[in-house]
Amino acid sequence: MTMLWMRARADAARLRERFGPIVDLDAERVKVAAERDRLEAENAALSGAISQSRAALKAEIERERAQVTKEIGERRAKFEERYGAALADLDRLTGEVKLFDERAELQSFGLYAPYYDFGTSEKYKAELEKVRAKQAAMVKEGAAATCPREWTVDGDRRKGKQMTDRNLKLMLRAFNGECDAAIVKVRFNNAVAIQERIRKAFEAVNKLGEPNACSVQKGYLDLKLAELRLAHEYAEKVQAEKEEQREIRERLRDEEAAQREFERARLDAEKEERRYAQALEKAKMDLEAADGAKHAQMEAKVADLERKLAGAHALKERAISQAQLTKSGHVYVISNMGSFGETTYKVGMTRRLEPEERVRELGDASVPFAFDIHAVMYSDDAPALENALHRALAAKRVNMVNLRKEFFVATLDEIEAAARKHVQGDFEFVRVAVAEEYRKTLALRAEGTASVGDEVSAPLVADARVHFDEVRAALADL
Repeated sequence: MTMLWMRARADAARLRERFGPIVDLDAERVKVAAERDRLEAENAALSGAISQSRAALKAEIERERAQVTKEIGERRAKFEERYGAALADLDRLTGEVKLFDERAELQSFGLYAPYYDFGTSEKYKAELEKVRAKQAAMVKEGAAATCPREWTVDGDRRKGKQMTDRNLKLMLRAFNGECDAAIVKVRFNNAVAIQERIRKAFEAVNKLGEPNACSVQKGYLDLKLAELRLAHEYAEKVQAEKEEQREIRERLRDEEAAQREFERARLDAEKEERRYAQALEKAKMDLEAADGAKHAQMEAKVADLERKLAGAHALKERAISQAQLTKSGHVYVISNMGSFGETTYKVGMTRRLEPEERVRELGDASVPFAFDIHAVMYSDDAPALENALHRALAAKRVNMVNLRKEFFVATLDEIEAAARKHVQGDFEFVRVAVAEEYRKTLALRAEGTASVGDEVSAPLVADARVHFDEVRAALADL
């Protein structure tokens, strides 16, 4: 028994010696497995925590993003609102600046359309005085500027009324001052702008009076605008009447010159008629006393003198007839290439017996070169013929406002066609302008010469060049 136990014990020792490491390895494996399980559990817990943190962080980021987006949107909206308001203020201020910018008025505002149609400047003046009288009546009656609210100062209504009266007086003085300054500056190219300027002044003065409930009345504004329009149209009418009077004086001078020409022609014709009559009477007496070959010679002389006497008598009768006709005259077509260019022509009228004299007068010191004549047409009713040609060439006018300016940008074909349509009988039409002085001037410029012989000096040529350039610049502005 003891031996068996001992043997078993020895076998067990051998088995432990042989399989002990394996048992230890299993135990270690069990430990490792337990540690792995523990680590996996911790990792799962950590992953859960990370996921939760990530979700929380993402939610926080989304909240922050939404908040930032909202703030950006609000700021953008505020900025756009402020930008829009600033842009509106800029446009408003730009418009107000333009009202006071004399150089921008013509481009920014259209042409003035007349409100009134009085025939004479005196009627405009009378209406202007009526409007100013109405303004004075409104101010006197206290209707020009009003305050519907009753104010008190330290509980005193009388002091409150005095304060209100002072405010209204100051507002009227400010508005009247703006209106007076604007009306003085009104011209053809800024009348519309001045109206807007007065309206802006009306709005500005009333805005200053808002805290005290004081305002200038619209009826008073309307009277100021009426004063502006009447003052402008009155000045325009006065200028038009001056132009008309100048034209009438020019026509009268031409008429007087024509009458002097008629009278001189009549006197010359009468003088010639008397001379030929006396010569004819003497020739007839000589004819009675002559014989043979001398008789035939005297007969020829008598016939010649009778013919000349008839011609002188016809000239006298023509001069008398011309003087008695108030509408007869000549319509001329002239050009001034050096002054107005190659396609600008003047179509005018004169009652002179010699229309060339009138053309020479037109080419005086007011233009640098003489006019060239393209056609001269006689008519028993020269004003009607002139008007007919002007109507036919109306679209070709250089000056579309002042119809007394008789210059047209057209071709000679167009002018000749209109003339032959309205003129009875034939007339000569010269197509080439001589323009002698102008062509010589061009030659001098091309040669760079400052003088020609002893007749032209360097200062005179320099002055002529300056005048020529000024005329060209003026024509370019038309």
